[in-house]
Amino acid sequence: MNRLMLFRQLRRNNKLGYRRNPAFEQSKVAKALMWVGAGFMAIYLIFFGVMFSMVANEQDEPGAIMAIMPLLLLIDFGARFAVQQTPAVLVKPYLLLPLPKQTVVETFLLTSVLSSYNWLWLCLFIPYGIIIWAGCASFGTMLLVVLSGLLLIMLNSQWYLMIRTLIGRSLLWWLLPIALNLVYFLPLMLGTKSADAAFDAMSDGLAFAGAQWWFPLLCLLLLCGLFLANRRMQSAFIYEEIAKEEKTEGAMKNVNQFLFFERFGETGEYLKLELKSILRNKAMRSRCIMSLGLIVVLSLIVSYTTIYDGRMMTNFWCFYCFALYGITSLVKIMGPEGNYMDLLMTHRENILTLLRAKYYFHCAITVVPFLIMLPAVIEGKFTWLMMLAYMMLCCGFMYFVMFLLAIYNKQTLPLNQKITGKGNVENGQQLILELVALLGPLALVTLLLLFLDATTTYIVLLVIGLAFVATHPLWLRYVYNRMMARKYENLEGFHATR
Repeated sequence: MNRLMLFRQLRRNNKLGYRRNPAFEQSKVAKALMWVGAGFMAIYLIFFGVMFSMVANEQDEPGAIMAIMPLLLLIDFGARFAVQQTPAVLVKPYLLLPLPKQTVVETFLLTSVLSSYNWLWLCLFIPYGIIIWAGCASFGTMLLVVLSGLLLIMLNSQWYLMIRTLIGRSLLWWLLPIALNLVYFLPLMLGTKSADAAFDAMSDGLAFAGAQWWFPLLCLLLLCGLFLANRRMQSAFIYEEIAKEEKTEGAMKNVNQFLFFERFGETGEYLKLELKSILRNKAMRSRCIMSLGLIVVLSLIVSYTTIYDGRMMTNFWCFYCFALYGITSLVKIMGPEGNYMDLLMTHRENILTLLRAKYYFHCAITVVPFLIMLPAVIEGKFTWLMMLAYMMLCCGFMYFVMFLLAIYNKQTLPLNQKITGKGNVENGQQLILELVALLGPLALVTLLLLFLDATTTYIVLLVIGLAFVATHPLWLRYVYNRMMARKYENLEGFHATR
């Protein structure tokens, strides 16, 4: 009974943690969009459930949906980075309380298993089960298929927690989920007759197993095994992190001087601050590594496969390979600086110099995807003019829109907090600017390609990008002036979210 009471109380505290966040009441628009997004997801899941069930009835294979479960689990795994926190983050506030730590860890693990996000997937499995029951399956078989699907989603929640925690220790742990997914997707990517036969054999095996009585039992056993493994691992890492913090407290660390930037005066000092923030702080370092890693993967896919050979898809990925790093880092612009915003306010135009240094740094970063995407130029997927046009469009128009977010961002970003979905509520102005930055360039390219040839389109994009780059002192000054007009409101927000 005590464990049940503790589970209910901690679950209640976790829900209240969202509602007590000062950003929670910032915008009714953002919360409404979250509900609309959940509604659209439910509608899409129902649609796919109906579609897959019709295929299952035609093939007289009630477990047919299990053939595509690896793909669904991969999508679910990626989505959890935005919606699910690790127990190590959630347990920390309770470490000083007289509570059994193992029970607290178990509570948060159980919460992840029973989360409403997991139950949302029933919008896929229940319509599928009802239609196959009316067609090719008995009631018992239908229950087995629905139960197997739900248990696989719950199993994926524990798998995500384990991998997410291990990735925080070393990025090499990414190789484990990649290797497991390659077992299923590699035959599909190879496209040879033998590979197609292997893929069909795996799909048929999963479809057959999904309708057997032992399959949900196997999923349940794996779920219990991962739960116990997570319980042990999370507890060990929590205590290890505490011991590490106590051991390293007060210890001296080597300090990188970055003497090269001293020749640029005050702007150089803020450039050093930007680099040191990325190297020293977990949140910023994680975003940087993940963005650059994704750029490498996308560039290799575009260069050496035929998946994105379409005209619009080639343009889409060429631009977003340049834009990806800026999108992930600038969406929370001034968030890390919210930790010491009071110090930045002590001298006139400190923030303007900081904005200028940020702009130069992010422009320099675009050289990295330019070099990474050279294989795509060699393979003939991209042209030099295309690469230069999108590079300048990113440094010009897109960065102009993203820097406008500095006017409205007033939520402090914890420097060592892992990437999670909590506390990322946006207001209406931010959402509009983000949509313009993400979709505006693509809409412009689509429009130009309708009326102009590719070469003329890239020249126009290059001119637009260069115009924004050349006028960056003017619009950075505008952003600074708007920030100063809202400085007391923004300061209040930064203080409240530290």
